[in-house]
Amino acid sequence: MHKLLDFLIRKRHWFLFVLLEIISLTLVYRNNAYQRNIMFGTANVVTAKILSLSGSVNSYLNLREQNRALLERNGALEMDLLMLRDQMEAMIADTVSFRGFVPDSTERFPYDFIMAKVVYNSVTYASNYITLNKGLKDGVSPDMGVISENGVVGIILTVSDYYSVAIPILNPKFRLSCKVLGSNSFGSMSWNGRSTRYANLDELPRHVEFQIGDTIVTSAYSKIFPEGLMVGFVSSFEKQRDDNFYSLKIELTTDFHRLNNVMIIRNYHQAEQKQVEREARGHD
Repeated sequence: MHKLLDFLIRKRHWFLFVLLEIISLTLVYRNNAYQRNIMFGTANVVTAKILSLSGSVNSYLNLREQNRALLERNGALEMDLLMLRDQMEAMIADTVSFRGFVPDSTERFPYDFIMAKVVYNSVTYASNYITLNKGLKDGVSPDMGVISENGVVGIILTVSDYYSVAIPILNPKFRLSCKVLGSNSFGSMSWNGRSTRYANLDELPRHVEFQIGDTIVTSAYSKIFPEGLMVGFVSSFEKQRDDNFYSLKIELTTDFHRLNNVMIIRNYHQAEQKQVEREARGHD
């Protein structure tokens, strides 16, 4: 207490100065309309700046939740698009076979998705992996596909109760059946271990017509991904040693340096397809 009183006594001139300034400004504000308007306007500007800054901070803090909601909405729209594409293909097939198309309302669309967040992501190793914050308790199992809002990411490799690890495109073990959009011929895409921006699409038949910049999507020959998901764009191409095939350099649409929220694709027909294929191989 003694130190506080000593401080107040030593700084009394400053306190007196501040007090007189406050009294002076108060008198000016009360007795002069022009100065009062100026001060009032300045106060409004300062208040507006503070409120604007506060709003910006709140918006930034809410941005993560908004991005998650947008990604979830994009995922739902992606599933709707795939379902409509599936129905259109069924309509075309029924038209060609001269049968009337009757939608089966009891048949469940085979694909669904689970939202997940990336908690670990490597891009600098020869074999990269991605850890997600969803696991068995959330319905995740091995061999499920992983996509982002920009395209294919990878495939679930191992799963625990609350986490899962995926093999991304940036791993030499990753293989994906892809095609040029608008074509039915497919090739096998893999990563060459060099740039994180590119992958190779090999064994694409020579009769397939394409140009630099054409879109590469998933084919129908995948038990994991629906047909038509974005993968990348044709950057360049060359003939393989076997002149019957092309090798394409694909610029990936997924930016693996900025992965945050992803979607895990669940295929309800996958187990049945695997079982049938195992039985077929058993007869060889």
